[in-house]
Amino acid sequence: MKKFPFPVITPKKLRLLAFDIIGFFIAFALTYILDQNFYLAHPLADHDYLHDRFVLGAIFVGLHLCFDVFFLALFRLYSSIWKYAGPDELIRGISAIFISRFVALFVYILSCSLYYESHQYVNIHESSMLLFTFLFCFAVIGIRFGYRFLRSIVIRRNIRAPRIMIVGAGSGGAMVMEYLYKHEEEGHPICFVDDNPQKMGFGINGVYVKGTTNDMEQLAREHHIEQIWIAINHLDYSRMREIVGKATATGCKILTLPDMSETDKNSPAFRMKKVDVESILFREVKEFLDPDECRYLNDAVVLVTGGGGSIGSEICRQVSSNNPKKLVIFDIYENNAFELLNELKRKFPELDACIRIGSVRDTARLNEVFDEFMPQVVFHAAAHKHVPLMEDSPAEAVKNNVFGTYNTILCAENHGVSKFVLLSTDKAVNPTNVMGATKRLAELLVQTINRTSKCDFIAVRFGNVLGSNGSVIPIFKKQIAAGGPVTITHPDITRYFMTIREAAQLVLEAGAIAQGGEIFVLDMGTPVKIVDLAKNLIIQSGLRPDIDIPIEFVGLRPGEKLYEELSTDEEKKSLHTTAKDKIFVTEPVQHDADAFFALIERMRPLNSRDSQEILDIIQTIIPTFHHQPNH
Repeated sequence: MKKFPFPVITPKKLRLLAFDIIGFFIAFALTYILDQNFYLAHPLADHDYLHDRFVLGAIFVGLHLCFDVFFLALFRLYSSIWKYAGPDELIRGISAIFISRFVALFVYILSCSLYYESHQYVNIHESSMLLFTFLFCFAVIGIRFGYRFLRSIVIRRNIRAPRIMIVGAGSGGAMVMEYLYKHEEEGHPICFVDDNPQKMGFGINGVYVKGTTNDMEQLAREHHIEQIWIAINHLDYSRMREIVGKATATGCKILTLPDMSETDKNSPAFRMKKVDVESILFREVKEFLDPDECRYLNDAVVLVTGGGGSIGSEICRQVSSNNPKKLVIFDIYENNAFELLNELKRKFPELDACIRIGSVRDTARLNEVFDEFMPQVVFHAAAHKHVPLMEDSPAEAVKNNVFGTYNTILCAENHGVSKFVLLSTDKAVNPTNVMGATKRLAELLVQTINRTSKCDFIAVRFGNVLGSNGSVIPIFKKQIAAGGPVTITHPDITRYFMTIREAAQLVLEAGAIAQGGEIFVLDMGTPVKIVDLAKNLIIQSGLRPDIDIPIEFVGLRPGEKLYEELSTDEEKKSLHTTAKDKIFVTEPVQHDADAFFALIERMRPLNSRDSQEILDIIQTIIPTFHHQPNH
């Protein structure tokens, strides 16, 4: 049963009630003084003047006071938190008083008519009632918003909040202003910038448009701006990139609106967020998948090796949203897998998912898992990927990235898997390090096995994945949090980047359109200079590159290239587009399968003492492998 809106009497509510009663009588007295037409009734000669005056006055005052209090309570004017008062409270307060006035007047006239037995004895002047209503309105709203205003002044004097420039004087800007009006401690809005010339000089809640986005740097200096809030709804990527570029030049911390489909401005979850790390891509983030293209996952048993990793876990999330019969998360590290499983169960209550702990190096364990679940689709994400570490341990890289892949391929082949997708890397192209070379060997394994298999074996070649475990973004963020320096190997080093979501969608898309034997590559636009990436991250943290956070160049690491490639010269001859924009595919490069497998088997018994022999065998298989020795 719905409770009355004024169910609990508290000292705070009693104080407000007392102020309203005092305001009522002050408004009544001022109306009597200011309006000479103010009177309650014309008494007849056969009635006692003072008696009539007293009775009518008591009825008038009593009814109006009772109804005013009742409707103020009904409209929750005694239940609002007035330090956060805004337009909603203003509208409710005015509505309550005007409705109260009409109801009270009706009951007053009715009461007087019954008392005098005729309407002719009741005479209420309209100007008096209107003046009284406005004065009481002013008293009720003034008490509440006066407190709000005084509190705002005190906070502004005692709290050091950042000075904010808001980009966009539209609905998003109004939303931000309403939020800041209720949360002064978040910051002080100083000015707007907007590229609409018709908005120049206009403002919202006393904050005015003082220029366009081209003026941000100048305005930031003039007004000592500390933060720039981008408050434009549904901003396309190219425009966002342009605005972020201009905002970055100011050296201010940059924030943007959250996804309003997930929260709203009145929710405690509403907070301006840092500009998405995807903004450093300097290209639009791709969305590949169409629900119809994922039908091969519907009612299928799906196995993800390395499923607890950053990319593997995103693949599991994408798979889970496509109604698989069962999802098997296979990983050697149990903590991440356990957390992922709990997350998936919360998001997808109907999902049938489980974890199996094990290593892709362990053929017996792989066979147990394949025997237990008989998967139809396998996404192979398990791998060692840290370039410097694999330079020091080439035998371990081969065991995991080459023979781990080989073991999983053979299990898939022997258990009737229909699709097998290998996650590879652009470092596999003309590799200069052990990690890239082992991933190239894994690609060759996939393509070679595919020749004689009923299963579609394919590979997906990634650039650097933003935010993945061990990638440059988390490393830079930790260095920034520690006060620097941010270390970069070379001022000219560049890399291709993609988001975790793009990587996972590319994997699922490849599984949908693959014929077998292909390597899928995403057009990742222009490679990004790592030094520019570092500077953007420093600025987004509200700091200044080379002033607050130093940047140091430490030299290229063993096996590291200045730039990466997406395909070899030989692959470029067969590189062609797919039905999906920005996704390219390379056809298998022909080689002698028997000689290839013979060389692979030669590496099986080798260990860390045989590192040079391992490198020699890799060089034989991959002539474009130009290893840089680790001195």
